[in-house]
Amino acid sequence: MAELQRLAIAPTQLHQEQICLTAEQQHYLSRVLRLRSGDRFIAMNGQGQWWLAELLASPDQSLQAQIIQTLTVDTELPVATTLVVALPKGSGFDEVVRQATQLGISCIAPVISDRTLLHPSPQKLERWRRIAQEAAEQSKRQVVPTILEPVPLLPQLQQLLAATPGTPKVVGYFCVTRYDAPHLLHCLQRDLGFGNQQASLSALSSMVIVTGPEGGWTEAEVEQAIALGYQPVSLGQRILKAVTAPLVALSLVAAVAEATPSSISTTLPG
Repeated sequence: MAELQRLAIAPTQLHQEQICLTAEQQHYLSRVLRLRSGDRFIAMNGQGQWWLAELLASPDQSLQAQIIQTLTVDTELPVATTLVVALPKGSGFDEVVRQATQLGISCIAPVISDRTLLHPSPQKLERWRRIAQEAAEQSKRQVVPTILEPVPLLPQLQQLLAATPGTPKVVGYFCVTRYDAPHLLHCLQRDLGFGNQQASLSALSSMVIVTGPEGGWTEAEVEQAIALGYQPVSLGQRILKAVTAPLVALSLVAAVAEATPSSISTTLPG
């Protein structure tokens, strides 16, 4: 069977075994993809559920969809990861959102730091959320990452690492250019229990990775992050661009977290 197109739907579009397609989705499926009544696609609600669906033509010639079966998939990182990014200038954050979604990020938190040049409009936030949805469809994600509203750096850092009594451990890594900082790779291997992954991951509910703006962090920001409980880490001996550092960090997370094959298999109609 040829690979099926994936389409993100809102949970409210699903009514029993029927999917009520929006006008935009009908146009995309019929005009862009050239699908017709009887053709099948994969519907995903962005919250971890997938279905095999079949297009149906209604009496008014509009297209709707019927659920054929529930699909069991496992395409998510075994540890939930939040990426905090000091907003880069221009449209660079668009690409950060797109590629971070492909790499398995759970949540993206854009922040305003002392050296941040971009102060985005509400329209930018909606654009980033659309990019995340499209990238999740393309990369077969079960979950569409959450894109938070841009806020100042320090309140966001404090909130994300705040411990709730009775909840599993959350760790935070603050990427810096200090050469004496331990490499993120080594910290991940330690905290994710490299070589004994499943036992360690059960105790680590999530992690937060923070990357800086053009020009880097101020010394005050670094010290404040450390005071909040973040581990300063290095991404290597080279200075990376603000749009490159997040992708390097997430690639390391994926490599370490997925080093041991998951016991949960992916089951799709073939």
